[in-house]
Amino acid sequence: MIGKPYKKTFVKNPISGTKFTIAISSAKGGVGKSTFATNLALALKNLGCKVGLLDADIYGPSLPKLFSINQKPESDGSNLKPIIKYDIQCMSIGFLTDEQTPMIWRGPMVTSTIKTFAQKVSWSNLDFIIVDMPPGTGDTQLTFAQEIEMDGAIIVSTPQELALQDVKRGIKMFDKLGVKIIGLVDNMSFFKGEDGKKYPIFGEGGVQRTAEEFNKEFLGEIPIDPEVGKSGDQGKPIVESNPDNEISKIYINFANKIKSNYLK
Repeated sequence: MIGKPYKKTFVKNPISGTKFTIAISSAKGGVGKSTFATNLALALKNLGCKVGLLDADIYGPSLPKLFSINQKPESDGSNLKPIIKYDIQCMSIGFLTDEQTPMIWRGPMVTSTIKTFAQKVSWSNLDFIIVDMPPGTGDTQLTFAQEIEMDGAIIVSTPQELALQDVKRGIKMFDKLGVKIIGLVDNMSFFKGEDGKKYPIFGEGGVQRTAEEFNKEFLGEIPIDPEVGKSGDQGKPIVESNPDNEISKIYINFANKIKSNYLK
């Protein structure tokens, strides 16, 4: 007689020192996840929240550049201490390696590092920890979904159909793993010229259609603004460098939605 199929159960552990863990994901690279994660974290901070930022992209960490952090984290002998920049507690593999050092690691090493960042970092009294996820649907995503408590994920994409093919895989992954998708964001949705016209460089409406296809909330659009790239390259993201910019106001609006939904 054939018995019931074996089903492994996972005990999920929340990240110590935090109330809510929000993942910024896509499954597609180059759509602005890191820029979104850093600016959302800064927007939440500006609303009075205590925020942490975990760069979970082991192979391509962006946080050291986006926040202009060049120091290594201290340790108390058992835990790493997050580096504080712009009143945000930060951690990234990029703090522990040289900028041009490639991480030639297999999956188990990546998984071990992610668990260390989640469980062996002295995150302190945070309302939110924002997790900048890597592209794909691999070890990092599975570790967070199966073993670390996630309270929600925001899916970021450009409206280009090529990007949305991967995004749809990411949505299905989170649905299968039981992770709540807060909503989808259309990043770099259009460029507004000096003539006042909108130019949809990467297509138009694709992210909203995908949200409707999968019955997810569409959170809104973020247009292209060259100042966003410049401020990130200078290590001071747009919400911090120019909070009155229209893009900054969009991030503040996203942050208000997150805060009102979780901190009641």
